[in-house]
Amino acid sequence: MAEHAAGASHRPSSVGDFAHHTDPMKPYIISSSILSADFLRLKESIAVCEATGVDWIHVDVMDGQFVPNITMGPFLVETFRRATQLPLDVHLMIEKPERYLEAFAKAGASHLIVHVETCPHLADTLKQIKSLGCLAGVTLNPATPVAAIESVLPLADIVLVLSVHPGFSGQTFMPETVSKVAQVRKKLDEIHSSAYLEVDGGISVETLPLMKDAGANAFVSATAIFKNPKGIEAGVKSLRALL
Repeated sequence: MAEHAAGASHRPSSVGDFAHHTDPMKPYIISSSILSADFLRLKESIAVCEATGVDWIHVDVMDGQFVPNITMGPFLVETFRRATQLPLDVHLMIEKPERYLEAFAKAGASHLIVHVETCPHLADTLKQIKSLGCLAGVTLNPATPVAAIESVLPLADIVLVLSVHPGFSGQTFMPETVSKVAQVRKKLDEIHSSAYLEVDGGISVETLPLMKDAGANAFVSATAIFKNPKGIEAGVKSLRALL
């Protein structure tokens, strides 16, 4: 599988001075999902991730409506921003995300990723995200066909394919999503897109190679990093060794 890199964008001064620090030459990205971290040792955990070579900090935002769980909002994103210079990869599992895009951008989000299932005017939402200086991403639930996002792929900086149902960390990887990743990779290559193809859900040393071979180049991991019995550093290194 060819290595795919993506370009970086720059945040306008109107929403703050937070840089993305996304390396456009790095072929593969590891994004650690902060939802699985020990929140009593959050700053320390983020520091270990950064020192060990994690590329992005993935932030799962859930509203208790689009998904059953409730997690974090702009206030915590601002806290994470003060704890790290790594890009904050913010995944909005919420209804009507357009209402909150500016707040998350001002809090320090580097990427804002929305669901096709919650955005009736998806192209406009992606343009709004770009206008705020963030990388614009679109997510597919496991049951949502690739065709649902095909028309907006030229606008996307990130395409996130979920390999579990959204809402909770620690779920079992769904192997049927590997073929969906391959479909997205084919569509992106056809339009010569440099978008990151990100995967999230049950990503581990066993499943990462499957997604990599299918064409993914950004990998969100939660349990494999933060619940690794040998610690965060060992978890990150075990994943990085596969890339």
